[in-house]
Amino acid sequence: MRHLLSVRDLTRDDAVGILDIAEDMAAVATRAVPKLPTLRGRTVANLFFEDSTRTRLSFESAAKRLSADVITFTAKGSSVSKGESLKDTAQTVAAMGVDAVVMRHHASGAARTLADGGWIDAAVVNAGDGTHEHPTQALLDAYTMRKTIHGDSARGRDLDGLRVTIVGDVLHSRVARSNAWLLTTLGASVHLVAPGTLLPPGVAGWPVTAGTDLDAAIADRPDAIMMLRIQSERMQDAFFPNEREYAREWGLTEARLTRLPADTMVMHPGPMNRGLEISSAAADSARSVVLDQVANGVSIRMAVLYLVLGAGRHSGESA
Repeated sequence: MRHLLSVRDLTRDDAVGILDIAEDMAAVATRAVPKLPTLRGRTVANLFFEDSTRTRLSFESAAKRLSADVITFTAKGSSVSKGESLKDTAQTVAAMGVDAVVMRHHASGAARTLADGGWIDAAVVNAGDGTHEHPTQALLDAYTMRKTIHGDSARGRDLDGLRVTIVGDVLHSRVARSNAWLLTTLGASVHLVAPGTLLPPGVAGWPVTAGTDLDAAIADRPDAIMMLRIQSERMQDAFFPNEREYAREWGLTEARLTRLPADTMVMHPGPMNRGLEISSAAADSARSVVLDQVANGVSIRMAVLYLVLGAGRHSGESA
């Protein structure tokens, strides 16, 4: 695998293979010294043109656990604020001798432009591009679901028959887009719930069902429910009357939590707006796997960096 730009580039076998390698990477965290020498001598550059906590720290941790050197770039305080282009910024960083670039950018398609433009020779991993995709988030979400259901017997399994409901600001969510395609590839059925104003115009062409009634979706007893953050920073217009109405109609309140099956996974890609799209009762409940998602992100990103940097045969690693 040369780059990871979109989950739509992955077959079922590709996706299951990444999840399986992540199982091995997760075992590294249990060691007295949680590191592998796999990427010693390699350099990974994190280029973050948008704010991030979980994804940026997760990729840094993943690279360091594989013994790679890490360069972290953030747009704030950089020459980007002086008008430097993506091409010039990327080539400047690449000239420092990097082997992989992990990039988050506000423009949809930026990661593919970087990978296909011939500007740099490094592998490119999409860490979120505009409202387009966030492939490693979808992979860690799938990994979390698979691990929660199958435990130690998860290896080699897909998500066939799993029913997943994704709720909230689908229109602006790269997480929703990546999950819709990846989870379907892995055999799950995906149902989207949002105010009509926050469902994308082209959603009929997605491999999902969609609606506006959260209570009806909960009555359908999903195996996992994923709440999405309201991305007010991407909203130029009013998409719903006010936050109180949104929480009442589309928030995972304590009352709705009690109507979910006891084994339904409660998920959120973070950061959470407690009291808006998710209540504290739901976020902190025993069925919440939100912190598992964060922990599993490191294992998934270790697997992805391992694959894009072509580090030998994985079967030869003592993971």
